[in-house]
Amino acid sequence: MSAEADKLDVISVGELIVEIMRTRLDQPLEQAAPFEGPFPSGAPAIMISAAARAGLRTGFVGTVGEDEFGDCLLARLGADGVDLSCVRRVAGMATGCAFVSYRSDGRRRFIYHIAQTASDQVSASEALCAYASRFRHCHLMGCSLMVSEAMHGACVAVAHAVKSGGGTVSFDPNLRPELLGVEESRRWLAPLLDLSDLLLPSGEEARMLAGCSSDDEACQSLLKRGAKVVALKQGENGCRVFTHESRFDSPGFKIDAVDPTGAGDCFDAGFITGFLQGLSLEKTARLANAMGALGAGRRGPMEGVFSRDEVEKFIAAQRSE
Repeated sequence: MSAEADKLDVISVGELIVEIMRTRLDQPLEQAAPFEGPFPSGAPAIMISAAARAGLRTGFVGTVGEDEFGDCLLARLGADGVDLSCVRRVAGMATGCAFVSYRSDGRRRFIYHIAQTASDQVSASEALCAYASRFRHCHLMGCSLMVSEAMHGACVAVAHAVKSGGGTVSFDPNLRPELLGVEESRRWLAPLLDLSDLLLPSGEEARMLAGCSSDDEACQSLLKRGAKVVALKQGENGCRVFTHESRFDSPGFKIDAVDPTGAGDCFDAGFITGFLQGLSLEKTARLANAMGALGAGRRGPMEGVFSRDEVEKFIAAQRSE
């Protein structure tokens, strides 16, 4: 058996947090009203959970506190089959969290508590890079790169370790310009834009990163940085896939959207799954759209994550309508 065949599939690095959400629409966070949760969350953690349940062999690099929120996260990812040998518990610090409210117009408001918690204590090391070299693909999120300098360094180190071992890298910008501003965000994300084989932005993110006014122009510009594929997320409308040779649209799937948080991360997991399993780009996009749609169908960031069989049944049911 070749060394490549012995490798695990996908590694990710980033924030492990819990999410606590309002129970009804239009309940502002500054007023007393009920919450529900905690739900395990964090964009890279949602993605790795979905990828594991889709059948990939996955691992995660992160940190949590020695508290009940940390227990919540580790129990969920462990149950999904994610390797947690590089997840560390930090004594004396609480696990990070996010409070979320939802508007009837579809908008969301988040208050994050990640910086200076147990969830931002990831840093690069020789042991981390040795662990990363066991994987054939690395997926990272822009939100993780912007948590702290140390987390940024760990993300870039893992990407380099996978790439130098002959693997591939994917990147979801998951841009938060309200945290750093557009120009500073571009600077922090630039190393991954240059390393990535697969980019998974939304239209707004692609335009901001490329400095272009149209989605198509932005995606073509991003391809020139070295990516083989750019899959532009278009929400309920599916996605538009760009390569150096072609472009095509892949339609979305119908679902009663309950909670959009994590849907884009589930899309990422679907696209990576198809990419690594050698599916055609058309089938890969369809799988990603289906997993993204299912990700919005239940309350809680990881609750819309399904097995590969369940995803295929969902696809088949909609094709027969």
